[in-house]
Amino acid sequence: MEYLTNPEIWAAFLTLTALEIVLGIDNIIFISILTGRLPEQQRARGRYLGLGLAMFMRIGLLLSLAWIMQLTEELFVVNGTGISARDLILLIGGAFLMTKATREVHNALEGETHSQRSTDVPSFAGVLAQIAIIDIVFSLDSVITAVGLVQEVPVMVAAIVTAVMVMMFAAGSISRYVEAHPTIKMLALSFMLLIGLTLMGEGLDFHTPKGYIYFAMAFSFGVEMLNIRAKKKREDHLQLRKTQLGDLIQ
Repeated sequence: MEYLTNPEIWAAFLTLTALEIVLGIDNIIFISILTGRLPEQQRARGRYLGLGLAMFMRIGLLLSLAWIMQLTEELFVVNGTGISARDLILLIGGAFLMTKATREVHNALEGETHSQRSTDVPSFAGVLAQIAIIDIVFSLDSVITAVGLVQEVPVMVAAIVTAVMVMMFAAGSISRYVEAHPTIKMLALSFMLLIGLTLMGEGLDFHTPKGYIYFAMAFSFGVEMLNIRAKKKREDHLQLRKTQLGDLIQ
């Protein structure tokens, strides 16, 4: 009852939930890209299972706060830079994101041969494994954010569960929109490259303010939305002209 009647707890819960949703949007897009290569009847199940994996990983990390703190302990030194387990996770995760994004960009621009389509069709388990790798990286970032904002573990767990439920509700619409607009998918893959590079930089102790990254992503997304709207207006105008011309001919 103390949590339910304390306005500070509610403020922390709402703030953290909003942040978890913002931090999870890129996760939804990446999951949509990965599941987009599955047969159509498996995509929705892949998205929900992927987001469920993200939720359980974040909760699991929250319940292992002592272990998270140990991840920052230095394991070895490279060129004067201490490398911890957390740094290794960020380096491996960033390299995976960049590799995956590069392959997807190549397939989108160069196209896939018939032999590539027949041999590279991912299995459902394989896609879930890739989602799990991405979830580990983003869960680590998300949990560190949560720990920095809120001290009460039940509030953090409630915020994560609520955020994932919201993302599950929106995942289908976001996935359909990404599939319907190839330029959005290409933009998301560019974000994937950017975040992968940023994660590798974090692993090597090169810290980039997150605000700069999110501003660049939001600005690029806003410009693309304007481009899509302008394209739709041109298509509507062209369709109207064709209709008027057809009426005149008749």
